[in-house]
Amino acid sequence: MLVTELEQFLTGRIWLRDFMPFAQKEVDAAISAGKIGIKKGITENKECARCLEKSPQKIISFYCANCQGICYYCRHCLKMGRISSCTELIYWADPSPNPQSPHSFTWNGVLTNAQQRASDEVLESLSLNQSHLVYAVCGAGKTELLFPPLAKALEKGQRVCIAAPRTDVVLELSPRIKAVFPDTVVHTLYGGSPEETGFATIVVATTHQLYRFEDTFDVIIVDEADAFPYSCDPSLERAVMKAKRSEAPIVYVSATPSDRLLKEISKQSRIFSRFHGHPLPVPRFQSLWNYKKTFARNKIPILLTRWIEDRLAKKEPFLVFFPTIELIEQVVPLFKMLNERIEAVHASDPGRKEKVMKLRKGELPGVLTSTILERGITIPNIQVAVVGADESIFNASALIQIAGRAGRAPDFPAGDVVFFHNGIVRQMDKAKRQIISYNRGEFV
Repeated sequence: MLVTELEQFLTGRIWLRDFMPFAQKEVDAAISAGKIGIKKGITENKECARCLEKSPQKIISFYCANCQGICYYCRHCLKMGRISSCTELIYWADPSPNPQSPHSFTWNGVLTNAQQRASDEVLESLSLNQSHLVYAVCGAGKTELLFPPLAKALEKGQRVCIAAPRTDVVLELSPRIKAVFPDTVVHTLYGGSPEETGFATIVVATTHQLYRFEDTFDVIIVDEADAFPYSCDPSLERAVMKAKRSEAPIVYVSATPSDRLLKEISKQSRIFSRFHGHPLPVPRFQSLWNYKKTFARNKIPILLTRWIEDRLAKKEPFLVFFPTIELIEQVVPLFKMLNERIEAVHASDPGRKEKVMKLRKGELPGVLTSTILERGITIPNIQVAVVGADESIFNASALIQIAGRAGRAPDFPAGDVVFFHNGIVRQMDKAKRQIISYNRGEFV
């Protein structure tokens, strides 16, 4: 049976009828033939059919010019296109079996004993349709240990989703997955991602994109399961559950899992050492008293200046984390006086992907950043500083992730991690204590 592009696109998805990337005539014909089903955007129970939001604060009534009456719309997923009571969501109602095509597995790496044990444990859980937690430190090689389970899933004809809360993590993962499975159709989905064709056996996506899937994946891997916004937005958890088939297992992957995950997922693998065998860099604390006042006088605090100059002299790439976007934008001109090629990135920066790529290629000496780059970025020999490590946005989990950017490469297993502060706080102590415990092979 010939599988059309329309079927390939829509199988497993729910999509706004008015925003289909196909000719309306083709869509209408498939609806008339019973191939495409239609559902209301907001159900009679006032629940969004896409993101499953149903709180009265987010399902709002309004006078609708389209249907000339009172409608409800969902504020929660508004950025993905408005869903209202008279909106039509469509789905492929008569899907054929997943296209069976050969998959090659081209990874030539070797797993460490700890990685191999964890990989085997994940495989066992998936064979039993049981969810699994991989609790492994930054740089343990979590992605690599998932390659054999992914290969097994493809061999069984299963459809897989690898989801992560942040676009930067998705952009880091996708090329690695495509390189390992070169004959597999892999789609990469995030806000603003380009259209891709064909039926994707592997989907690498932000968790937000799972609003648009339903009852489709045989295996879901949630990478960085503790990260914002997934960790604090129940609708994203609902999206994961909606996107998977009813019996499909979920593999959660994290270096800093929440207490709830640790309690709820009984099947777990733990790796507290890096794949190259070297210890995690332990952060050092350095006071930077009244640094905001110094910046306000258009000066960089002397200790921070020395740290940057030392990195520049040694040609070591660096990341400097700041607590707010406002502060980043305030200080960029000051750092450019040290080196005009220093750049800044944050969540609302449209050029952040390009800047991170330039840093990775050695075209930038360093980047000033928000917590957006606390995870999902691997650059050899990167050095890391946090300005205002005592600020509340830098909890222990974030500080552990930030410290985990350094020392990841076998050729550069060490790295300087400095927490500049206005006074040491508990979260800083907790992060440092946890990293030391990992290096001892302990869990605290």
